[in-house]
Amino acid sequence: MKKSEIQIFLAHASEDKPAVLALHERLKQAGYKPWLDKKDLIPGQNWRSVIPKAIADSQLFIACLSQRSIAKQGFVQREFKMALNQYADRPPNSIYLIPLRLDECDIPDLRQEEYGLNLRDLHWLDYWEEDGFEQLERAITYQFKLEPEEPKKPVIVTPPLSVFNFEIVRVNAKGEQIRKESKQSQYFSEDLGNGITLEMVAIPGGTFTMGTEDEEIERLVKKFAWEGFRAERPQHRVTVSSFYMGRYPITQAQWKAIAATAKIDIDLETNPSNFKGDELPVESVNWYQATEFCKRLSRETKREYRLPSEAEWEYACRAGTTTPFYFGETITGELANYDASNTYAEEAKGEYREETTPVGQFPPNAFGLYDMHGNVWEWCADTWHDNYDGAPTDGSVWTENGNNNRSPMRGGSWYLNPVFCRSAYFYASRRDSDYYFSGFRVVCGAGRTL
Repeated sequence: MKKSEIQIFLAHASEDKPAVLALHERLKQAGYKPWLDKKDLIPGQNWRSVIPKAIADSQLFIACLSQRSIAKQGFVQREFKMALNQYADRPPNSIYLIPLRLDECDIPDLRQEEYGLNLRDLHWLDYWEEDGFEQLERAITYQFKLEPEEPKKPVIVTPPLSVFNFEIVRVNAKGEQIRKESKQSQYFSEDLGNGITLEMVAIPGGTFTMGTEDEEIERLVKKFAWEGFRAERPQHRVTVSSFYMGRYPITQAQWKAIAATAKIDIDLETNPSNFKGDELPVESVNWYQATEFCKRLSRETKREYRLPSEAEWEYACRAGTTTPFYFGETITGELANYDASNTYAEEAKGEYREETTPVGQFPPNAFGLYDMHGNVWEWCADTWHDNYDGAPTDGSVWTENGNNNRSPMRGGSWYLNPVFCRSAYFYASRRDSDYYFSGFRVVCGAGRTL
């Protein structure tokens, strides 16, 4: 049997969706045929009939478990029992089912009476451990006696993924909290030496609407008297492949670790920032210096790091939201570092800190990314374009017919009004500018250049 012939059904709870999406992507990259409702259900299909068929057609059933999912009322009893019932008509011992633990949780006591099967009777796989994916491949190879396949194009090789839990906050136009929700994402850590790490979060691929609708642009132009908002159109749909993105903007400690390595194209000052502190984001860095950092980081880690495309940045910032900010209709000084003495909507005025703050101090978005609004502007790889006419729709870096002396910056910064910190806003800056509000974060994985 070949990898490409093995359909793998990934059973999971919605609480574990980010981790399972990353597992789905890794299985797909490895050559298997994973099946996941988020990726394979077609809009309009009846999931009550499609999911049982997908289970029945699969050669491998992976029961993804975590502390939160097994505690969910009725989850194990409903979804997993439905899945096991699909195998009732198969010959004995033809089930290949793997309980896969995403964290240290107990295997639930789930029985399939007709089959005499208890989930606890099966040896589980601890996917959260360092060799989790390798152990999964070992189990699949043993069970299916895999045949050698033709070599494929190299794929991005990442270290084992770990899971982290976090809470997201949603607010209304008055800045009042209307919802708090627990989330989970996967990431890997890059060791930069001397106890300094770089955490890269798995960002699942997807489609989103980039830019701002005409009616909203005209409202912003009228309210804030700034014609630059017109650059955020036309709105257009963009499909972004999965990739990894820095959990935080690059910090001064991370910058020092890489800036101290051998030069590739240009020299890097090891401590360029105006506001000093290892956990503060690096700033006073221009586009060329940020790009040099990415090249050196790639050399040191044997992985390809780069600046994000503008589409990747906005997709990652929005994290599934369509509101001006990933917090909702507005932001407040308690949620981000910007000039909160100015307001965006109906929220109360807040603190203007007049300096950067340590990364990770404010609530993240639904992907687990921090400081995407405020703190420091973040460089993107694209060249500057006046608007989105002719922009790529696949998340690529856009260089065609652009201004090679300028690049977009995203996210706003500590000294700016909130309107400039919106998910959709971008600022054209000279690539050689190294203001004390300009920083960046890195991505690894998918992406091409047009």
